[in-house]
Amino acid sequence: MSSAMPGPPQDPFDPQTNPYATPAPPAQPPQYPGAGYPAAPPVYPGAAGMPMRLNNGMGTAALVCGIVGLVCGITYFLWVFAVILGILAIVFGAIGKGKVGRGQANNGGSATAGLVCGIIGMVLPLIYVAAVDAAIDSIF
Repeated sequence: MSSAMPGPPQDPFDPQTNPYATPAPPAQPPQYPGAGYPAAPPVYPGAAGMPMRLNNGMGTAALVCGIVGLVCGITYFLWVFAVILGILAIVFGAIGKGKVGRGQANNGGSATAGLVCGIIGMVLPLIYVAAVDAAIDSIF
């Protein structure tokens, strides 16, 4: 019979005896020539920083006021709202077109459409009032 002599107790966390243990980290990380971050590019005077945010609010407000004013202008009983919203659309559209011209906005089409819808929305109630006035004058 052979009897095996037990050896010295083995450490279960020893990476050389336990194949599932985490390997020991190297003493010093390897050094590669030229490793690291590149140098920052030179900063020139007058270089642009962050680009300016575009402010498209006036053109959008002109378009919304113009469309709602146009719908109110088509409806005869809402002519007061059509006039008020038409004036607002014209003002917002003009300001929006000015911002597009200065490069502060990029929705010139919306500003123009709001301006046109505001003008039409203000003219329609005037046509209705003129037609009603002509009808009343022809009757009496």
